[in-house]
Amino acid sequence: MFKFFKKKRDKTVIKSEIIVSNFNITVFKKDIKNLHLKVLPPDGKVRVSAPKRMDDRSVRFFITSKLPWIEKHVNRFKEQPRETPREYVAGESHYFKGQRYLLNVIEYGGKPYIAINNKKYIDLYVKRDADLEKKKKVFLLWQREELTKELSGIFIKWQEIMGVSAKEWRIKQMKTKWGTCNTSAKRIWINLELVKKPVYCIEYIVVHELAHLIEKNHSKRFTAVMDKFIPQWRSYKKELNGSFLNIA
Repeated sequence: MFKFFKKKRDKTVIKSEIIVSNFNITVFKKDIKNLHLKVLPPDGKVRVSAPKRMDDRSVRFFITSKLPWIEKHVNRFKEQPRETPREYVAGESHYFKGQRYLLNVIEYGGKPYIAINNKKYIDLYVKRDADLEKKKKVFLLWQREELTKELSGIFIKWQEIMGVSAKEWRIKQMKTKWGTCNTSAKRIWINLELVKKPVYCIEYIVVHELAHLIEKNHSKRFTAVMDKFIPQWRSYKKELNGSFLNIA
């Protein structure tokens, strides 16, 4: 009797740094088939994932061939206006579901809470002695609750339409991704920052991550799935790429 054993994938990652035309590039060699190039926010750091079998000379040649693209996107991040650190003071601008609001800070003796006022203001009710960290905590909790409510309906809607189901979805703050999907665990993570974006952008990210449950990689089949369920996804991606460059 013969027994066949599935070959285990080597998950060891080899990290190195190289300089090409004044760009400091991080290279990760993994057990993958193809090269992947990314420019990451907020500062335009360049990262390349390459197959382990590929020699350094070939990796450098690939990067050199992509220099115009790299320069374009690095400059894009450098020229992009930055959101200043939030201080949670009266008159400060905040975005919620694609709309700009002005913050009102209101002294309140009860449990802190937040309310939308006249589609123009976000009223933050906190105690008189509330410092920046306490205000921030209340604000982030409110954002998470609001995004959770929005996502609940969106996931129900699109899972039924697409005929797939995630075992669970969660929200967390991420620096370089709007969303990510663990296809093995069928677990989806959504970036808390999406609460600032229009609802159609939130839907696009949900559809993108659910599409990975149909097609794991960003292949032609994946593109076909996106075209089928949300034909205008490219314009939504372009809109979101004003802040981030990578979704997975």
